[in-house]
Amino acid sequence: MSADALTSLSEPDAGLSIDLLVEAGDWDEASHALALRAAKAAWGACVAGGDDVVELSIVLADDDFVQGLNRKWRQKDKPTNVLSFPAGENTGGTDHLGDIVLAFETISREAVEQKKTMADHFSHLVVHGMLHLMGYDHEDEGEAEDMESLERDILAGLGIADPYAEDLTEN
Repeated sequence: MSADALTSLSEPDAGLSIDLLVEAGDWDEASHALALRAAKAAWGACVAGGDDVVELSIVLADDDFVQGLNRKWRQKDKPTNVLSFPAGENTGGTDHLGDIVLAFETISREAVEQKKTMADHFSHLVVHGMLHLMGYDHEDEGEAEDMESLERDILAGLGIADPYAEDLTEN
């Protein structure tokens, strides 16, 4: 990412330092604040304090950018709403948690299709990406239930309605 793509740098907050980069897409300033808020909420819900600072990168992009990453790293030649790339420890004493990359057009379209606000859907996907970076997954039913339950709790703390409510009423 080019240096001029860096639009915001969050000060370390409760052990989390966030670099927010706008690579492409029609993202506005409100989305920057939402991304930081959602990431910090997920971090706070999952990590008990400590003295170490962990770094995170959030990349706001468009469908073309995300499709390229999805094709390269997941062999899926299509855009997706969010990708998470976990990272290992850095040698400089600060751990890098990883990168979350979000696609504007896909998220916007899904929000309309699912009758959700863009802000709520976007926040949910940032939380979802954070949980992946912290080791949560949804490969089997038990993992999915655990991850979705945690997502619901975090989002409720942000004043966001249960994103899985329709799924629950269908069972």
